[in-house]
Amino acid sequence: MFELPKVGSEVSNYDGSRAFLWLANMVGLSVDLVNFLIAQILALFLASIFRSFLHPSKVSAELRHIFGLSLGLFFGYFCFGQQAIHIAGLPAICYIVIRTLNPRIVQRAVMIVALVYLSCIHLHRLIYDYGSYSLDVTGPLMIITQKCTSLAFSIHDGFTREHKDLTKAQQYHAIHKLPSALEYFSYMLHFQGLMAGPMVFYKDYIDFIEGYHILPHPNANGNLDNSSKQIVLEPSPMKSVVRKVIGSFVCAFIFMKFITVYPIKGLKDDDFVNDTSFVYKFWYMAMATTVIRFKYYHAWLLAEAICNNSGLGFNGYDKDGSAKWDLLANINVFAFEFGTNFRDSINNWNIGTNHWLRTVVYERVPKKYGTPLTFGLSALWHGFYPGYYITFATGALFVMAARVARRSFRHRFQATQFTRMFYDILTCLTTRVFLGYATYPFVLLECVASLHLYLKVYMCLHLVAVATIFILPKLVRGAPRPSTSKQNLTSTSGVRLSPGQSSPKSSSSITNSGIENAYPKSNDAIKRSLVDMVPTSRTEAVSVKHDDCEMDNLSQKLKEKIDIETRNIEEFIDKTVTGIVELKDEIMRMNENESHLFIPAEGLRKRNTNIDNVNSSSSNTVISSSNNKTDGVDAFLKKEIDAINAAVQQANVLPAVLSNGHAK
Repeated sequence: MFELPKVGSEVSNYDGSRAFLWLANMVGLSVDLVNFLIAQILALFLASIFRSFLHPSKVSAELRHIFGLSLGLFFGYFCFGQQAIHIAGLPAICYIVIRTLNPRIVQRAVMIVALVYLSCIHLHRLIYDYGSYSLDVTGPLMIITQKCTSLAFSIHDGFTREHKDLTKAQQYHAIHKLPSALEYFSYMLHFQGLMAGPMVFYKDYIDFIEGYHILPHPNANGNLDNSSKQIVLEPSPMKSVVRKVIGSFVCAFIFMKFITVYPIKGLKDDDFVNDTSFVYKFWYMAMATTVIRFKYYHAWLLAEAICNNSGLGFNGYDKDGSAKWDLLANINVFAFEFGTNFRDSINNWNIGTNHWLRTVVYERVPKKYGTPLTFGLSALWHGFYPGYYITFATGALFVMAARVARRSFRHRFQATQFTRMFYDILTCLTTRVFLGYATYPFVLLECVASLHLYLKVYMCLHLVAVATIFILPKLVRGAPRPSTSKQNLTSTSGVRLSPGQSSPKSSSSITNSGIENAYPKSNDAIKRSLVDMVPTSRTEAVSVKHDDCEMDNLSQKLKEKIDIETRNIEEFIDKTVTGIVELKDEIMRMNENESHLFIPAEGLRKRNTNIDNVNSSSSNTVISSSNNKTDGVDAFLKKEIDAINAAVQQANVLPAVLSNGHAK
């Protein structure tokens, strides 16, 4: 039995239910973790009932709100006991602020109130439960803080700002009607996302409750007018749910298997710090933090499966017409673990929180302050353990260094496919080392122990990052920037945009004066359509291309390539199996009808001839038929082999699989 951190003698600090303490002792897990698993598994089954029997076509939105809110409160009390009062207290105070203050300042007031409340709970945990890994109420409060603040900013955008001044994401999430108390508390405390998230924006949740989440996402092969009464088939989430549940428990198994091999507390043991080699210290940092991440993978994948099973998380269709259930995806495991730079990995970790930080900070402050303020808010949101601030300060330094290094070296490895692959492998391995070095204080929590280990490795990667930022640009010339003339920039304003096109500038840069200059006065309808252009889905809104953000292009392309080749392999296997089955059936039919095959129609027509002639003719017929049978089998085999070869050549399976490592 694998042991995880248990409550043990510290059980008095956990205020949740102890009804399953016997089960916790039986399986060797802490009672808080057992309660969490019971609540999430129960929520997974209740989500199916919610989707099937409380569908928007069968019951009212109010009943769906009440059901989700009631279960959320029950799970909160089951897992946190009397501490659950904070789960209701924080959103209640923020709701009073939203209903009473002017929308022009409501976003700042809610941000201050929510962060102060959350900080008080973090400080209480820091003082009375220092260093504990047990489940506590700060987890749900962190999710509620995200919801309160994002809702306040959406209200501010919808009530006080001009539509043309908003980014695509802000246009999509803008709210023009204050939520009722039932809508608000259902959004804050619904059972699908209370325990472990994921973060869902208010508009997406309300559309889901009222049944409008399907309308903006017509099938890839058809069009849909949202104002029409056309019936839309809701895709089944079962395939996505099963895949995520299996992935969740695989991650849990990996965590339980290796947590005793690479315990994170081993990083502060004197024997490890003083008696191990320089290289082994980096190896242990990387392995210990990797094992810890699988605990988060388990929780996030299971939480996303719960949301999908209730019908929440549908994100339209891909180009092949397959339903996507990644609207609330909080982690992309492969893209994170195999990211080729620091930002790629960050963008695929805790994706919901990244969207929240971008919505409330990064897109609303001057560009030069975006990165430090974003990391600062993220650290404050996590709490006051010193390890958080060490990690985020180190992470901000590494992100800036990675940008400089990428500009200096990447273009030098793009000449051939081999050099590109070499660069990708090298940067992937380098990113693993830097991630382990930067993130172990986040898990270790303690300041002295974290700094002690840093000093033992001479702060070497910090020094490398500083040298990269300040010295490398003076020694190595970066990639030449493509020159863009003013004429090219301004000429795009005179080009009419199709519905699928977007301007090279962001939507917020399209002003009334620009439209007046670009179009004659007779085209008023076109000008109004450009100003009123609103993204129709959260994916379109959130996935805005930013010139200054290095998104996970390589990881996304690798994922798409692997998906395509997986389908090709499946198709190849299906055709192969089908051919073998058909061959077997054909041979069996030949064997069963062997006697009939040997007697052709000519023999039947000549049955009145003399016996000698018949015997002679039959003998010749048998030989001829045997030859025909052999020729038929050979022809059938040749046909199947040709079909398989054609399928392989058409899908290009083997060469494509071998070239996955070279995909860009």
